[in-house]
Amino acid sequence: MLLLSSSGCVKEITSDERLERDTRSVAVKDAPGVTELSKLTCDDTSAPLNKARDVNRPESDRLVDYVNLYSSLKDRTHTFEDAMARNPDLSYREGSQNLVNAKDTCIQQTADVRVEFETYLRELVDVPTVQEIKGGNTVTVARLDFGTLKKAIETLDPDDRESLLQRVNAAEKRVSTTVAPAEDTSTGGKRRGK
Repeated sequence: MLLLSSSGCVKEITSDERLERDTRSVAVKDAPGVTELSKLTCDDTSAPLNKARDVNRPESDRLVDYVNLYSSLKDRTHTFEDAMARNPDLSYREGSQNLVNAKDTCIQQTADVRVEFETYLRELVDVPTVQEIKGGNTVTVARLDFGTLKKAIETLDPDDRESLLQRVNAAEKRVSTTVAPAEDTSTGGKRRGK
């Protein structure tokens, strides 16, 4: 009885129904049109990039600038690619060369910023701590906020992301273990009750 009732639940769908179901989410009408795409550009990266490159600024601020710029470029590139994948006519219409050029510029700018961002990020991961002298003692302190560094790794999403995150976590533990004894000695040497 169970065998007969369970075999009646399977419904075969035709190829046309499967095609309709799979393409329903990528409707051309949902994609940005020529007007929206023509307003989108990636030529405006020099000012934010120079700000991120400024060695006189705090490293956390520089890293946040790289994260914001890279995320923005990635989003703009995705918008172009998604719109042109949903509506291939955008690439081949008369006068669409400006859109194709803008898309190519976004792809190139994203790749260039990614290389520079990754180089800076790896430099920070390689040396995440510095030695400072506090109260006559040498103490290991964080070079920058570890949360910002982890967010940057997540945003960049390199192939070795997990390895980089582990290195940052290890550095974070080293800093927390060196800070803890320094805090204990600041209590004036009084012992608490047992």
